[in-house]
Amino acid sequence: MADKIKIAVAAILAVAGLWGYYALADRATIIRLAALAGGFAAGVGVMWFTQAGREFLVFSRESWDEAKRVVWPSRKETLQTTGIVFVFVFVMALFLWGVDAGLLWVTQRLLGQGG
Repeated sequence: MADKIKIAVAAILAVAGLWGYYALADRATIIRLAALAGGFAAGVGVMWFTQAGREFLVFSRESWDEAKRVVWPSRKETLQTTGIVFVFVFVMALFLWGVDAGLLWVTQRLLGQGG
């Protein structure tokens, strides 16, 4: 029950920051952004102390560790894959243009508009 209250307080703080951004429309942009960032930071701070916040923190750390273990392609592999994609897109564009032109020709013949 306490976590639900903390989550509600965090949401209220975030909404308060958003409200402050719009309520301070006549102020300098930096003040409006500070109100927005302050509300969101306070909401994140409260959320930090909930079970969901701790689980998110663990998830974030595990995701970061997993991203470090990814084997990224080399520059050569990236350029080759990009080249294949460009060639495929070009070939498909030509194919679709041909199909479109063929259907236009057939439609014009059926309607008696072609010369």
